[in-house]
Amino acid sequence: MTGTFWSLVPAIVAIALALITKEVYSSLFLGIVIGGLFWAIDASAGFGGFLGHVFSDGLISSIADSYNIGILVFLVVLGTMVALMNKAGGSAAFGNWAKKHIKSKVGAQVATILLGILIFIDDYFNCLTVGSVMKPVTDKYGVSKEKLAYLIDATAAPVCIIAPISSWAAAVAGFVTEGENGIMLFCKAIPFNFYAILTLVMMFAMVFMKFEYGTMSKYEKALEIMNDKAEVVADENTKGKVIDLVLPVIVLIVLCVIGMVHSGGIFDPESESYGNFIIAFSNSDASVGLVLGSFGALIITIIFYMIRKVLSFKDSMTCIPDGFKAMVPAILILCLAWTLKAMTDSLEAKEYVASLVEGSASGLKMFLPAIIFVIACLLAFSTGTSWGTFGILIPICIAAFPSGAIRIVSISACMAGAVCGDHCSPISDTTIMASAGAQCNHVNHVSTQLPYAITVAVVSFLSYIVAGITLGLGLVASGIISWVFGLVCLLAVLFFFKKRSAKKAVN
Repeated sequence: MTGTFWSLVPAIVAIALALITKEVYSSLFLGIVIGGLFWAIDASAGFGGFLGHVFSDGLISSIADSYNIGILVFLVVLGTMVALMNKAGGSAAFGNWAKKHIKSKVGAQVATILLGILIFIDDYFNCLTVGSVMKPVTDKYGVSKEKLAYLIDATAAPVCIIAPISSWAAAVAGFVTEGENGIMLFCKAIPFNFYAILTLVMMFAMVFMKFEYGTMSKYEKALEIMNDKAEVVADENTKGKVIDLVLPVIVLIVLCVIGMVHSGGIFDPESESYGNFIIAFSNSDASVGLVLGSFGALIITIIFYMIRKVLSFKDSMTCIPDGFKAMVPAILILCLAWTLKAMTDSLEAKEYVASLVEGSASGLKMFLPAIIFVIACLLAFSTGTSWGTFGILIPICIAAFPSGAIRIVSISACMAGAVCGDHCSPISDTTIMASAGAQCNHVNHVSTQLPYAITVAVVSFLSYIVAGITLGLGLVASGIISWVFGLVCLLAVLFFFKKRSAKKAVN
């Protein structure tokens, strides 16, 4: 079972059960059990070996991993900051301000998208910050939690993967071997990242065309019926002002950036990154940087509220358990998702997929970008990780294509496919935290997001076929042709769905 299609079965079972049963905890755990069982059978480890692999090698080791612990700490601190902003009245004040400046449902959604684009540093940070800031506004204008979760998720990984200064750019650069400048190669690949850019195009198109399709339409219509009754819930604290939400968020962004470059060695005279922001960012540890930045922002926020006399020190301390409790569902799902990933890793799922890619690298060069896109989608979807997909496929793309336009397009396809699979996967960290940020049921978020993500994925796949066929005309000409094709296809599909939904409404 190791290194074969069976290695993907645990993740497939977990994902299928989550979508069917609408219950994610037991679905993930069953996938973990199946993975442990497959490993024990192959290793002839017996029942004791099975238990040890699932709990000691899997659950405990995954949670104890220093990177994962950092992400969990960041989640708890960010949850605490959200609780502080709510208790201080900052969220309610921002909601009241938004009533005067954001006049419509379209405006609320556009503001959410723009904020998501602006917070391009890290996808985890993006998900929770955008959710906490925009939820009062989207609630006011009748945007469902499911739609908010989609907007958050679609401006997290897709934005980070086309931002040269982000934790994702640093990760991709780290997977580039042979001493090449990873950041430069990342930048060259950005224009051909069809999935990420078309996702942003689709969000704006859907908002301005004012329609939904798939299961999302059910939740949006249900909320429209109650829209007249929907209001921002007022906080008990009437001393709160907009600054009580805006300043902590700005401080959080600034300190998280400083924390990340600090982890990359920008202040260390003995480091190659000393004094160089770009190199420091490419060498940064997002887990360490986000913990440092969020802790600093938490301390400053508490002091700021005490100086403003909107919260006492005692009241601030009561927000710590409140913030932790708010993040418990996301933390549980993350821990189980990490454990499931450990099971698929022990079954050599990545190596199996890598062998498929290497087998297809000889011949079919024109279609290779599209093939890489699909394989990256499937790998990221089944393992719930984009970065793991980068680590497997990018070195293969570099080895298969040492130079030329096909190399850049293939690496773009790898990054786009990894983001697409991550965007769709119920066991992806980013998808889980987008649900947490919008306070949306996780399975509802996944099921409503899938039709939108799949639409963009199909158009992206076709665009990579066009790009591969037209590469003989040159990189620039191929890019223009494939982009025109992709945009026309996406808009045509959206107009078709809008016309069909209008007919259903009439009938």
